[in-house]
Amino acid sequence: MEMDTTDLIAQARAGDHNAFRDLVQGHSHELQVHCYRILGSLQDAEDALQETLVSAWRNLGGFGQQSSLRTWLYKIATNRCLSMLRADSRRPRIAPPLPQATLPEPSGAGDAPPWLEPYPDVLLDHLVDQRPGPEARYETTEAISLAFITALQLLPPRQRAALVLRDVLGYHAAEVAQMLDATQESVQSALKRARATVDNHLADSSSTGSSTGSSGTGNRRPARQPDTAAEHRLVARLTDALEHADLDALIELLVSDVRLSMPPAMLEYRGIESAQRFFAAATFRPGRTYRVVPTRANGQPALGLYLADPHASVYRAYALLVITTAGDQITAITGFNTNAMTRFGLPRTLP
Repeated sequence: MEMDTTDLIAQARAGDHNAFRDLVQGHSHELQVHCYRILGSLQDAEDALQETLVSAWRNLGGFGQQSSLRTWLYKIATNRCLSMLRADSRRPRIAPPLPQATLPEPSGAGDAPPWLEPYPDVLLDHLVDQRPGPEARYETTEAISLAFITALQLLPPRQRAALVLRDVLGYHAAEVAQMLDATQESVQSALKRARATVDNHLADSSSTGSSTGSSGTGNRRPARQPDTAAEHRLVARLTDALEHADLDALIELLVSDVRLSMPPAMLEYRGIESAQRFFAAATFRPGRTYRVVPTRANGQPALGLYLADPHASVYRAYALLVITTAGDQITAITGFNTNAMTRFGLPRTLP
């Protein structure tokens, strides 16, 4: 352990809050992303991070330096997340009703849970320099995608934590067992079940060209490199279609098996015909006009959608759309309500 870190630990143990801040500030962003992966909600991740730092401050005297400070903090954060999941009261079990009169019949129930929230890319900039350990099966960019976060939410809490620690962060099985206060055998068993669930979900998602899972061999799969120019062109075409209420132009951008979902409502529209009915009934109703502000979420393009107020000369925040792409087509659109938009620094209104 470096001498300056040792000195900071000693000063923090003596009650120096500034030393503690300097000690943990380099880990705070990655710890928040870790909590987000496990919890699926940015708000919950922020709460978990604050509880983690409070616990670390109170228990710094018990840090024996047998592991790195980073590993110790990850153990605290993981167990704070597991405690929150056990409490469960923070999570809506039933999605709020939608105005069904304005929506066509969905294809069925979607996978996205009611608590799922997008994560602003501006908070991910630091992850570019964070390389996963050699045991990781997922690249950093893949492990923050909306499809991957959704897949994690399908897992029981301890399976979720084990997979993130082992396959995303790259900790050895023995380290994961120590962090979860479990045996290596139970960790390996949890990982086997978790990998099957996640890989199956990602394989189903990738059938339309979205995020793909690991190979299942235990080796890291090369990250998919997006075609930035193609993505920019696609977003520009989507923006134009929305702002000009051009349903035909929008439909041309979608793959045949496109998926539309809108947490917290657990419903999904799948396929061109279903998507066309949805956009015609809900988005492009007569008299509606929109403006669009581009942003990014979960390493993917996203759009802030604003609806014209017929009683005022403003456009009001309407939805945040997170776009999953493959080449020059859209494979999925996940819509979030206006509460998500404030996390992206998007205004409530546009002139």
